[in-house]
Amino acid sequence: MNNTSYMRPPYPSYPNTTYKYYPTYMYVPAYAYPEALQLIVQSVSNEREDELFYNYMVSMAPPDQKDIVASIRDDERKHNKMLREIYWELTGQDIPPVPETAFQPPRSYCEGITNALFGELAAVERYRKILFGLEFLPYRNMITEIYTDELKHGSKWNYLFALNCR
Repeated sequence: MNNTSYMRPPYPSYPNTTYKYYPTYMYVPAYAYPEALQLIVQSVSNEREDELFYNYMVSMAPPDQKDIVASIRDDERKHNKMLREIYWELTGQDIPPVPETAFQPPRSYCEGITNALFGELAAVERYRKILFGLEFLPYRNMITEIYTDELKHGSKWNYLFALNCR
């Protein structure tokens, strides 16, 4: 990892720029890279709890909804592998294991749907920040696949919420 104190400014007028819209300097990959690595670790750190949650939701889903929840779970497994691969290729290290926490199942299927929906929305924001920190196009493409899946999952959870939680 590069020492950020030796980095050159991302563009000539940085940081003395008056922005007409929203300041973009914080999204320059060289400055966002360390945060991207931290967010990748954060994204996979709750892997075991996520697996238990999705298995629980599949078991609670009505028969005609099990395939929807299972498809989300399977995508999440794929994302986990992709993020681990990116991290390994960037750092040469595996993501360190985290201590396991006790799984607390939601009180109801509807509460689980709500938690999942807001979890997906938070994940989109996290993956957007990861995307800002990566310059290599294949990694950016992988993160784009992940966050578009998360948007798709949000729509599926909204659909399940509309069916079950009125």
